[in-house]
Amino acid sequence: MKQRIDLATWNRREHFAFFSAFEEPFFGLVAPVDCTGAQAEAKRLGVSFFVYYLHHAVQAANEVPEFRTRIEDGQVYCYDRVHASATLGREDNTFSFSFIEQHDELADFVAAANAEMEAVRTSTGLRLSETTARPDVLHCSALPWVRFSGLTHARSFSYPDSCPKISFGQLYQENGATWMPVSVNIHHGLADGYHVGLFLAAFERRLKGMTEA
Repeated sequence: MKQRIDLATWNRREHFAFFSAFEEPFFGLVAPVDCTGAQAEAKRLGVSFFVYYLHHAVQAANEVPEFRTRIEDGQVYCYDRVHASATLGREDNTFSFSFIEQHDELADFVAAANAEMEAVRTSTGLRLSETTARPDVLHCSALPWVRFSGLTHARSFSYPDSCPKISFGQLYQENGATWMPVSVNIHHGLADGYHVGLFLAAFERRLKGMTEA
């Protein structure tokens, strides 16, 4: 479900009009997220760390309305919930797009993710479809081989796109803690750095086992 936002009364109407006129309306940043203990918790639960942190990232994004807001045919809508369209790798080092439905319970999300990973493993190509191209998704990707400090995305400016893009990098140790670089790119007409900060704080809080602020 989604709710149409009244542009006449929306407090971001000028921001939306201004940034939507840009050839590139997305902005992005990279920040370290504290994952201390999260990898061990995923192992204790018998869950892939990728699936574990992806679940918490999707849950965190759903806490922030701006991460659920999309532009469709010139109108702005806020979805009740958003899901993951993650790139999933194969043994031959190619990847495919996917659709993983959001679930509040980790076990349900794991089941959905495992089904998609198996579908990717036994297929070829990008698996482009109306499902993977849904607007109510987060475009997610993992680069566990790279401790990146910056990241850009391939973009078709002629294609209408307002989905946030979240990428996860290589874990590293520093000052007795475990960190992961996280890149967030989002449409500036819909969100600002403040909202990205809310997402990152919620993500880190969930990785620490705290579901409430």
